[in-house]
Amino acid sequence: MAINPVDYRCIDSDLVVRSGYSGTTSAMAAVLSRLRRLPRLQLPSWSWRITWLYLSLMLFLPLGGMLLKAFHVGPADFWEIATSPEAVATYKISFGLALIASLINGLFGLVIAWALIRCRFPGQRLLDSLIDLPFALPTAVAGLALTAVYSEEGWLGRPILQLFGVKVAFTSFGVAVAMVFISLPFVVRTVEPVLRSLEKEQEEASWCLGASQSQTFFRVVLPQLLPAILSGVAQGYSRAVGEYGSVIMISSNVPFRDLITPTLIVQKLEEYDLPAATVIGTVMLLFALVSLLVINLLQVWGQRYQGAEAT
Repeated sequence: MAINPVDYRCIDSDLVVRSGYSGTTSAMAAVLSRLRRLPRLQLPSWSWRITWLYLSLMLFLPLGGMLLKAFHVGPADFWEIATSPEAVATYKISFGLALIASLINGLFGLVIAWALIRCRFPGQRLLDSLIDLPFALPTAVAGLALTAVYSEEGWLGRPILQLFGVKVAFTSFGVAVAMVFISLPFVVRTVEPVLRSLEKEQEEASWCLGASQSQTFFRVVLPQLLPAILSGVAQGYSRAVGEYGSVIMISSNVPFRDLITPTLIVQKLEEYDLPAATVIGTVMLLFALVSLLVINLLQVWGQRYQGAEAT
């Protein structure tokens, strides 16, 4: 009895074996039985496909295009442009002042978060909402406001100049002030939920054991807040390094004085020096990737630290 080979796809392996077919039919039944045991290939879900499509169009392709454009310059020219005296001077100003601004926010952001969570005072809700103002305010408007206040004729700029002889606006001090302004919310909003979740009983137990308020803060509270503080400082640091709108308004934008790296990139574009702008932009991109890695490591460390404290 002959069997059409096309019908093998519809033959049940158990039925074939019970029917008594031999030879080729038995081999086909064994193959079908093995195929049934193989895992089926499942296509990714629609949410997965949409996620990767959107990220590819809006994130990966633009950044990849910039990297490819930078690599076309050549290794020798890339290094020469990235390490030129003008570029190195902007790195020092951007990275150095951003570090100072983030450390300042690490201290005062902790104080502000403590006041918002542990204290009660008139206008608290208004102050809590104003903390997020640098997120919503256009950076150019922020720079214009800071310049008006800290200029030589401003409300704060004139007293500071008269008392201390320090000019804030259109100097590196003004750049630091702008970076402090735009990066402050990161520390406050990162520390607030951790501080709110701390149990008050821990502090009360420390007081009952004879510890003072300062000892309780530095030995009980601060170690639990430290991962959140470091994470907020790292986020604020990354934000301050890439700031452009507010800094360009309060800075004199003079090379080797207070010129920041984003402004240098814009100047290279205005000079139609696209390779130099791409190379310096790639350096900033690599720095952003390293910053994100550091932030993620700090968050993982903070979660492990809190988990160890809980156990």
